[in-house]
Amino acid sequence: MSQNTPQLTITSDAKVTLHFAIKLEDGQVIDSNFEGKPATFTVGDGQLLEGFEKTLMGMQSGDEAVIDILPEQGFGMSNPSNMQRLPRKQFGDMVLESGLVVSFADASDGELPGVVAEFDDKMVTIDFNHPLAGKNLKFEVKILSVE
Repeated sequence: MSQNTPQLTITSDAKVTLHFAIKLEDGQVIDSNFEGKPATFTVGDGQLLEGFEKTLMGMQSGDEAVIDILPEQGFGMSNPSNMQRLPRKQFGDMVLESGLVVSFADASDGELPGVVAEFDDKMVTIDFNHPLAGKNLKFEVKILSVE
């Protein structure tokens, strides 16, 4: 005998298993697990940005969607105060190019990545914003289960 149980929808504290892809507007894939193991998380546990979680509310197992994520819902806007100008001599004989990711020691003995935005023979501008800050994204999801 099969029981006809109501299908659960995604709400706060739901355990969700899904396949997802995060893409730029031009279709470039930033992250995807469609070819691999699905991800499982509990809504509100911090694994998924709140703006992404909110777009999943009310979805059910089997649902698929492509959702536009604005910067405010995703990785935030680019913050001008996260652009730092540093003396070129601080980089020694390192070969610099725009887009190069450089690791810096931070105050908590960790590493903070920064991206070379521009440079000349005297100064280097490093962008410490998240690489996806200020970007409109496409969030493609397929909900596999909701518990």
